[in-house]
Amino acid sequence: MERIDKKIFTALFFSLFASVTGVGIVVPLLPVYAHSLGATGLYIALIFGGFSLTRTLFLPWFGKLSDRKGRKPFIASGLFAYFVISVAFIFFQDIKGLILLRAIQGIASAMIMPVAQAYIGEITPKGKEGISMGIFHVSVFMGLSIGPLLGGVIKDYYSLQAAFGAMAAMSLAAFCLSFFLLPPTREENTALRAYQPARWGFLLTDRDIVSISSFRFVYTTCIGIIWGFLPVYGDMKFALSSSSIGILVVLGVSVSGLMHIPMGAVADRMDKRLLVIVGGVITLLAILRVGMADGFWGLFGANIIFGIGGGISMPALMALAVISGNKTESMGSVMALITVAHSLGMLFGSFLAGMVMDIFKLQYAFYLGAFIMGAGTLMFAVGMFFGQPAVAESEF
Repeated sequence: MERIDKKIFTALFFSLFASVTGVGIVVPLLPVYAHSLGATGLYIALIFGGFSLTRTLFLPWFGKLSDRKGRKPFIASGLFAYFVISVAFIFFQDIKGLILLRAIQGIASAMIMPVAQAYIGEITPKGKEGISMGIFHVSVFMGLSIGPLLGGVIKDYYSLQAAFGAMAAMSLAAFCLSFFLLPPTREENTALRAYQPARWGFLLTDRDIVSISSFRFVYTTCIGIIWGFLPVYGDMKFALSSSSIGILVVLGVSVSGLMHIPMGAVADRMDKRLLVIVGGVITLLAILRVGMADGFWGLFGANIIFGIGGGISMPALMALAVISGNKTESMGSVMALITVAHSLGMLFGSFLAGMVMDIFKLQYAFYLGAFIMGAGTLMFAVGMFFGQPAVAESEF
């Protein structure tokens, strides 16, 4: 039986873990920090949304280029850029500076996550897509779990600038791992198999890819609402400490991460589409509970449920993405499209919550997120079970 290349998998796993931990350190801190500088809901949305916007603009380009030129150059370059940006965060102490740095960080991000996912996807044996992507994404969830908690502790006991310094150190470690441990580009499957990637027009009309991307969009809309404004909500309504907010952000991520390996194995044995739908319904209920919470423990329970929803749906969704990437010989492009949906969801969610906060009441943003999640899950079900199959590219 064909087996995955453990050296490449391990190098990518720990590179992503280190980089995501570094970025996660400042996730619970930036909204409150910006708010302390006088930022309105719109400016907080720009800090988070600017990252998503620039990443969205560059994702298709880097994804297609990685299908043709190889994966390592983009992964290593993006991680080094993360390091430089992290150092710059120490010296930029105004709202416009934060927005600019997050926008540049979005460009670097477009070179890392989708390309790394594509690398894993193309070395994954057929029939093992769920478990492979499930294990790989544990690196991301571990980083997102440890990072926010670590960031809250560093900020409470040292300073915000020390948290930015920790982010820089983790980013540099991630760059070193990828640069020295990944094999040369000439040894990658993109070069050895001489891929002929499908055209954008075909990929954008593929029923499965459209359905997968649509679900990813609504799911990350909810993440954008929670990550961007749960810290502000907890601070304004319940006067929670930075450490408490860090724990809340960690909860959903860590629960989801713990479920990725077993649910990845389950996804390889049953209908992946059903798992995505079940996870979507649970996510809907979770974000609804965030808006109904009456304190720390209410938010605590809601974030655990949110993590369960993602833990069930995401391994199955990414397994479906790997299958589509192999089918079209466009793994980088497919992963880029899904990450575009991710970025647009984060952008839409953060801006939506910001506008609701400024015009109505922040609590209502969580209710609106539940409605969007329900509508998106229904659309996924209709597209995957009742939509018309995409035409073959030779017929396009």
